Amino acid sequence: MKDNFTMVAKTLFGFEEILAKELRQLGAGNVKIGTRNVSFEGDTGFMYKANICLRTAIKIVKPVYSFSIRNAHDLYRKIYAMDWSEYLSVDTTFAIDTTLHSDKFTHSLYVSQKAKDAIADKFRALDGKRPNVDIKNPDIRINIHIQHEHCNVSLDSSGNSLHHRGYRTATNIAPINEVLAAGLLLLSGWDGRSDFLDPMCGSGTILIEAAMIACNIPANINRKGFAFEKWHDFDPELYHTILESSLHKAREFPFRIVGYDKAPSAVRKALDNIENANLSEYITVEQRNFFTTEKFAEGRLHMVFNPPYGERLNLDMKKFYGSIGDTLKQGYPGTDAWFITSNLEALKHVGLRPSRKIKVFNSHLESRLVKYVMYEGSKKAKYQSS
Repeated sequence: MKDNFTMVAKTLFGFEEILAKELRQLGAGNVKIGTRNVSFEGDTGFMYKANICLRTAIKIVKPVYSFSIRNAHDLYRKIYAMDWSEYLSVDTTFAIDTTLHSDKFTHSLYVSQKAKDAIADKFRALDGKRPNVDIKNPDIRINIHIQHEHCNVSLDSSGNSLHHRGYRTATNIAPINEVLAAGLLLLSGWDGRSDFLDPMCGSGTILIEAAMIACNIPANINRKGFAFEKWHDFDPELYHTILESSLHKAREFPFRIVGYDKAPSAVRKALDNIENANLSEYITVEQRNFFTTEKFAEGRLHMVFNPPYGERLNLDMKKFYGSIGDTLKQGYPGTDAWFITSNLEALKHVGLRPSRKIKVFNSHLESRLVKYVMYEGSKKAKYQSS
């Protein structure tokens, strides 16, 4: 279709394949996987839908100009040559974010400043006035990406990172990023067809993302807004049509989603966030120590959690991770247990052999998402022990 255009969805390392799958399921065309990003094609309505629905995207940007550059003068000249009146006016505030992978350009703030000067000078030459910069809450956010000598200029359709879902008002120390939580759940194969447990739930992020996946609720339904709502060509009627259509695809969930945390403060925060996400009817949170619990129901149980790494709390890692393994062996037959950790040494003390290890990053920490399959009956448990 002639109205289709190319977009790029940015994501976390290791989530490229699942983001591409999400895009195909939404109906994107020409999906191509990059490093920490996936490019695709769609129309304006699809851009709205991608922002509302994608669980593993951090941002959706719309490339508008691409060129080769050798130095800062090239950058200024080519940014100046663009027809910025298509996107901005003198009354529009703007901000520029720059990402660099280049030997010739090493300071992102300098590149952003040079591009800002080019845009401001262009408006001043044409209108005698220039638009103002607003770093915190601009009308238009411009994204510059320089790879070696190639520069892409894009419009940021999302604004604040899409991990800001809008439901989380209360957090614990170092809470897990919502996009990371959703990605871990999708990597684990969570599809809402069994009971679910997060035995160390903290402020409830994994529980909430699990419920939204299970019920097919759009990831960003609780978000306050998107950057594209300030664009010149924003179509509010189309946006609301897309929003309503996405909501109508929600489904019922007949199983249980349960969270435990031994800290009363964490339980309170989790319950507040769950209520903010309008998911209280699907999620139960209890103040319990995982190491004294057993599986709460018959049938297969899907478990995903984010245990302390030692980065956040002063723990005896050998004893703590050993207790994870002992609890899974003794109390959780018929369970697929997944957890993420950056403490690769501590994994040796679980006392179980993981059936899968997936490299991911939790913020700057290289981590592993590991899977332990706990079989029904005690006979097979001895074969899992390492």
